[in-house]
Amino acid sequence: MRVALFSTCIGDALFPDAHKATALVLSRLGYEVVFPEGQTCCGQMHVNTGYQKEAVPIVESYVDAFADPSIDYVVAPSGSCAGAVREQHAFLADRYGSSALVDGAKKASKKTYELSEFLIDVAGTEDVGAFFPHRVTYHESCHSRRFLEVGERPYKLLRAVEGLELVELPNREECCGFGGTFAVKMSEVSAAMVSDKTRHIKETQAEFVTAGDSSCLMNIAGSMSRQHSGVRALHMAEILASTKEHPWTPKSAAYSKETML
Repeated sequence: MRVALFSTCIGDALFPDAHKATALVLSRLGYEVVFPEGQTCCGQMHVNTGYQKEAVPIVESYVDAFADPSIDYVVAPSGSCAGAVREQHAFLADRYGSSALVDGAKKASKKTYELSEFLIDVAGTEDVGAFFPHRVTYHESCHSRRFLEVGERPYKLLRAVEGLELVELPNREECCGFGGTFAVKMSEVSAAMVSDKTRHIKETQAEFVTAGDSSCLMNIAGSMSRQHSGVRALHMAEILASTKEHPWTPKSAAYSKETML
């Protein structure tokens, strides 16, 4: 089965390790992983800010990259981006594009999955052979929870990780305050929201906070870093890619780690 990795723009630019980890997990499960080089962004930043028509070329790029019938599924380590593809692309194509674009958008969006969705619903597995001997809490991103309704899928995957102690995050249904351009337009409100989120994370006494969205983790990690909390933010894909043979550490993993600014 051929699976295409949708890297997302924020992942490609700032969190490449999460996407390498996703490809590794999928490969270990026996899938042929491909990376269409023409892929760009999901376009939600444009749509959510009111630039719907301007997002159509992004939809076209996504269709060109992923509607290819030789690709069975598209997997994104981002509930936010997968949600945008499934919720917005066909709508935008129907409103501003051609009938051919509508058809392509429907085909591409229908086979687009967030990582935990794919592992549970398509691969049919909870245990991916991971090993991560640490105390971890999980943040539910808004798009994963409300648009995709991934529910217990991430928890099932994390509970199956050998050595991992999963601690429930208080008020787990609350937003971290990022919300894309919301954090820029409403910075004071955003700062208050992430302050609440980090306070709850510290209450768990976890070593790591994980999530299925790099954008949320970026916001949370920035706040925790300023507080010198000692809690590290790590994408769930990186936990799932960690094994006894190649355990994740801050300096090494089963894939080549990137040095980020």
